[in-house]
Amino acid sequence: MTTTQESSRTRSLGASLLDQVLAETVDPAYARAAEARAARPAPTRGARWRGQALVAVTMVLAGLLAALTYDQASAGSEGRQERRAALIADIDRESGVTDDLVASLAQLQGQVGAARDEALSASAGGQSALGELARQEAGAAAGPVRGPGLTVTLGNAQPSADDDPVAGASPADGQITQVLDRDLQLLVNALWSAGAEAISVDGQRLGPTTTIRQAGGAILVDLRPVTSPYEVLAIGDPDALQNGFVNSEEARYLVNLALTYDWVFTFNRSDDLELPAASSPELRSARPLTPDPAAPSGTPGSDPAGDVGD
Repeated sequence: MTTTQESSRTRSLGASLLDQVLAETVDPAYARAAEARAARPAPTRGARWRGQALVAVTMVLAGLLAALTYDQASAGSEGRQERRAALIADIDRESGVTDDLVASLAQLQGQVGAARDEALSASAGGQSALGELARQEAGAAAGPVRGPGLTVTLGNAQPSADDDPVAGASPADGQITQVLDRDLQLLVNALWSAGAEAISVDGQRLGPTTTIRQAGGAILVDLRPVTSPYEVLAIGDPDALQNGFVNSEEARYLVNLALTYDWVFTFNRSDDLELPAASSPELRSARPLTPDPAAPSGTPGSDPAGDVGD
């Protein structure tokens, strides 16, 4: 009997709790909050207008601030583009002047060389000197050369959508993602080791004293700027050059850099390459020619004293 009463009491408690849940669909705290809100006086028409006006003024100020920020950013970008265009124009103008001077120098050097050859070829001593001079000039890259060889192209990655359209690569990338002077040096040294007889970088012939250096974001070859992609021409036996270059540690290192930074790195054989002469070497010392007893007086090589240039 006790068990029956307890069961009946439990069912009654559960039924009353269920009835309470069904009857009170809103939490008492929410109900009290709704009653308090309903008890407050309704806002007047002026208060509603002031609130709407405040929201409108806030949105207008936010719009003006956004427009001003965009205008300043656009003006700064246009200013950078104008300065960059002006710098490029200055560089092109000065490069044109330099190219004209180099062409004039090459023409004058050709005239001097022709006059020298004509004067020295008149005697046996002069002819011997011409032969020695030709060997020395070949070692100093003082004359143009032509022949088969290898063409290697190494260049920076193409700009992506995330790059700054004015400054180029994004600042986070840094200069490490670009081809540096040491990378070109490795490439050139690998070609020399593979048996190259003559090398040029973007048309600049490499001589015994040629340097490849970094100057800010530019690379200078013999103090003249070169631009990416860098085209390196090497004259020599094509098979030996290709095999020696591909199997070198420098080439494998450059391949890893190209895969990491998406560089341009290609090479192919070329049957006919033409390389210009290197820049005029500085004369540091000279000695007189051995006098030729058979040469008549007044001809080159007949003066024992000779001329010494420094």
